Amino acid sequence: MSSDAKFIGVISDTHGLVRDAALCALKGSELILHAGDIGGPDVLTRLQTVAPVVAVHGNVDSGAWCRDLAACETVAVCGVTIYLLHNISELDLDPRGRFDAVVFGHSHKPCNELKEGVLYFNPASAGPRRFRLPVAVGRLWRRDGRIQGEIITLTGC
Repeated sequence: MSSDAKFIGVISDTHGLVRDAALCALKGSELILHAGDIGGPDVLTRLQTVAPVVAVHGNVDSGAWCRDLAACETVAVCGVTIYLLHNISELDLDPRGRFDAVVFGHSHKPCNELKEGVLYFNPASAGPRRFRLPVAVGRLWRRDGRIQGEIITLTGC
């Protein structure tokens, strides 16, 4: 991806923790998607210092601060249409022909896989380390008419 390309930042499963390394990796985003398990309103406030944020609630998100967050969102940005939800097992529609990508979290396991013309993308967890899974964020962009993704492991975490 060239340095002047537009991209969408993706983060998930912060569980109340926003690392400086995550903010640095997301710098330059046109928009940031948070795929749930946010952990508190301060997370969204810090992300909004980098770019506008679209977020969905995860299974650990509760309380008045997240009442306005939906379980899923449809986002059109940078020439792509994305379906955003927390838990991929709750996907209740066929995204083929409707969405370029399905972005999700919950498992803390990275996924960047193209299936039947749809990119399934989980940036892994950017919050507290879980087991030996990577601490990471992601980027999405459009190139040659197709959506592409990259998972960025946050070093030193």
